[in-house]
Amino acid sequence: MTHVPAGFQRLPEGLGFTDNLQPIYRLVEGDGASFGIIVGAHHCNTMGMCHGGALMTLADITAATGANLAHGVITGSPTVHLNIDFISGARQGEWLHAVAEQVTAKRRFGFCSGGIYNGERTIARFSGTVYFPEHDARRAGAEAGDGVILPTEND
Repeated sequence: MTHVPAGFQRLPEGLGFTDNLQPIYRLVEGDGASFGIIVGAHHCNTMGMCHGGALMTLADITAATGANLAHGVITGSPTVHLNIDFISGARQGEWLHAVAEQVTAKRRFGFCSGGIYNGERTIARFSGTVYFPEHDARRAGAEAGDGVILPTEND
């Protein structure tokens, strides 16, 4: 698939390290979060496959956003653990989307597991733990904080 599925909206630039995945797309429905990319040359390694670092970044923002949605607070939530199992490869031009599938929010920590898919094919499985700080972890001028990409009031 080389097009963005209905419902996904492109994220703005200026999101720090996440901009390395641009263009990146988000779909938030209720308490569910998905992020997707069309694999570009800048996402690929020297073998022409989507680089593991790009897949880990996609998993990281999906896990953090899923945990924050469950927690109900828009703030920066540092990742304290991220595990990923690479199952299949993805080539340039393929649509990939990461889905937060099982999410639990406690008082100070959020836990999320999910997958990265290309259609019916599983590319990777991930699990992550994020920390919910007691203070407002947003940097000055940021709406969603570093590493947290939630809907804005305009969405």
